[in-house]
Amino acid sequence: MPLSELVQALEVIAPLRDAAPWDNVGLLVGDPAADVSRVLLAIDYTAEVAAEAKAERCEAVVAYHPPIFGKLDRVVRGATDASRAGALVYDAIRSGIAIYSPHTALDVADGGTNDVLADALGMKDRAPLSRAESKDTDYKLVFFAPPEAAERVSRAAFEAGAGRIGAYSSCSFRSPGTGTFFGEEGAAPAVGERGRLEQVEELRIETVVPIARVAAVLAALRASHPYEEPAFDLVRVAARPGKGMGRIGAVEETTRAALVARIKEALGLERVLVAGPTEGSASRVAACAGSCGDLVFEALRGKADLYLTGELRHHDALRAAAAGMTVVCALHSASERGVLPHLAARLARALPRMAFVVSRADRDPFRFV
Repeated sequence: MPLSELVQALEVIAPLRDAAPWDNVGLLVGDPAADVSRVLLAIDYTAEVAAEAKAERCEAVVAYHPPIFGKLDRVVRGATDASRAGALVYDAIRSGIAIYSPHTALDVADGGTNDVLADALGMKDRAPLSRAESKDTDYKLVFFAPPEAAERVSRAAFEAGAGRIGAYSSCSFRSPGTGTFFGEEGAAPAVGERGRLEQVEELRIETVVPIARVAAVLAALRASHPYEEPAFDLVRVAARPGKGMGRIGAVEETTRAALVARIKEALGLERVLVAGPTEGSASRVAACAGSCGDLVFEALRGKADLYLTGELRHHDALRAAAAGMTVVCALHSASERGVLPHLAARLARALPRMAFVVSRADRDPFRFV
């Protein structure tokens, strides 16, 4: 199957428009037309994960954290401290391994990273811990095509990423009309003749395009359209509220110690870091995977008894403890890794002809000793 089908399935599960504005998500390395049969899922694209992908004969890796993040000075063979990321990217390209990173798009998605943490807590009636404006808006694409070519051009645009609204694909609106043009010297019109004013029957086709797919959709439009110079409008749609980071909600009343034990069992951890009270009951909890120190204040405002995250700054932990809230830190990637089996299962259902493997070499750089 082409890599583009994997990309499309990932973007359905975790739309890129919902990612944080600072993030670098989506297909980072690879040819969308390349054939893919096996996919490795990991949190970090390390040298060990790269070697595992080759050993498992995987043509693509879904690396939760983007290996290309911020400035990338060099993409060269051989790693130094300054060029390690570039060397991994170079090796992936040479080895024909594609890399896709969902990161914060998966964090906020329904059933994504933070919902997995909420499930570990037994959270019900959950809501986002913090909600912000979406990173990107959609665009409305309007183009014009002769009736006999409308289906071909529309299909090309849909396959490139246009026309998706929620759980619906191939969404568009079509209306008939009349197009006019005068082909001047050097023109080669697909219909009519150069040197005279032509009037042709056309369809006006309107659809939506995520900002991340605009370039691919326009390229597909131009490649599939019979006209030498296809006309189109691209209009930015007003911003909408984002999906929301983290989760907060109720649990059946239990003890804080029991919640800590539940977290360790659900995440497969022998130890976690705990700040604040370990005694007493808990009926309201919050969670945010990764480094979510800033949201500890949202958890306090939301009257959470316990807050589960990956890592927290020293003074934020002190403030939470002083306010009587228990904070549980699982380590950064340990709080995120639980999403990988869930994501693999969802992808396997969407793409049954691809095999999905959760990495065994991928692990948090920190360990308890």
